[in-house]
Amino acid sequence: MEISDAVKRIQERIEAACVRSGRDRAAIRLMGVSKFQGIAAIEKAWEGGIRLFGESRVQEAAEKFIPFKRQHPEVELHLIGSLQRNKAKTAVSLFEGIQSVDREALIAELGMWTVQREKPLGILLEFHTGEETKSGFSGVDALCRATEQVLSYPGLALQGLMTIAPYTDDTARIRASFRSLVAAQHTLASRFPDGDWSCLSMGMSDDFEIAIEEGSTLVRIGSALFGPREP
Repeated sequence: MEISDAVKRIQERIEAACVRSGRDRAAIRLMGVSKFQGIAAIEKAWEGGIRLFGESRVQEAAEKFIPFKRQHPEVELHLIGSLQRNKAKTAVSLFEGIQSVDREALIAELGMWTVQREKPLGILLEFHTGEETKSGFSGVDALCRATEQVLSYPGLALQGLMTIAPYTDDTARIRASFRSLVAAQHTLASRFPDGDWSCLSMGMSDDFEIAIEEGSTLVRIGSALFGPREP
């Protein structure tokens, strides 16, 4: 399937999930997860209407998107993979948002490097709701401490939460993961009413329709959009 056709098919599936759950389609953002994909595939996704991309590695993202941004300055690029502190300086100059903020030491590093940033760096706090091997804050108390820390840095803009559901065919477990994120969002919004909790980044190629039904506002789609990794 051509990437442009895949985009249309994904959009149709998003629309259908919104209809089933009574959601407004305009409330859902579609991210193209372009990690391991070449620039030709990214260009095709752009031509198909994708304007938000997600990458997992800073160096790979820089090699592809620094030149891509010169041609398409309106593109929005987010980091969705684990970020090492020694890559934070590069990350804040390359990405518009970092969705995988999973520890307080990283928040401090990002806060230091964004002091002179013209526009605050978008931040999503990653909540551990699924796989045992995945990173993320482990509970609401940890998320509260992280929230206080993010809000103390003027160069950081807290925008919501993200999670990765467990890799399983058990729909009940997947829904439970997503519902945990929604519950955390509600708790944090009540404790920090001045914060922006509008973004719930949850749902990938195998479970994005479930995520939308459970309240996702941003789905991260890789294989369903791009197909297998290029050789």
